[in-house]
Amino acid sequence: MAAGNFVVAEHRESIQRLTLAELEARGYAIGRTLRAPALVTLMGDLGAGKTTMVQAICRGLGVAESVTSPTFALIHEYAGAISRIVHCDLYRLQTDADVASLGLDDMLGDPNTIVLVEWPERAGAMLAAPTLALMLAHVPDNAGVRLISEVWPT
Repeated sequence: MAAGNFVVAEHRESIQRLTLAELEARGYAIGRTLRAPALVTLMGDLGAGKTTMVQAICRGLGVAESVTSPTFALIHEYAGAISRIVHCDLYRLQTDADVASLGLDDMLGDPNTIVLVEWPERAGAMLAAPTLALMLAHVPDNAGVRLISEVWPT
């Protein structure tokens, strides 16, 4: 759909208030529906639940091993039931060269890989359009609830 001089992609968006248990259940359900190739981006403040969501998505994808935050390693890879899962945390990256050094293009070009990226804003325009964009936020005065926005292209 065109809007002035800009092209606006058709998409489906939902915003929900979820307890942490519901957030994990939603992540698991998302994992059950994802198929490679896919790119899932996760944005949100520190402690908003990005890694918790990634862990649940990975469980839904059939990852049997423990899924941990790759904050210092930058990338962790897992074997899912039917695809490879690559979990990237770009929080510590400062420059385009840092991002380019990760080889995200190769990962995103693999038709058998699902790439989950925390802190995608650090990659600027270097990432392709996501299959799913997630935004997580704290709910003031309620530490056990998160606001989650999901944007899926149609």
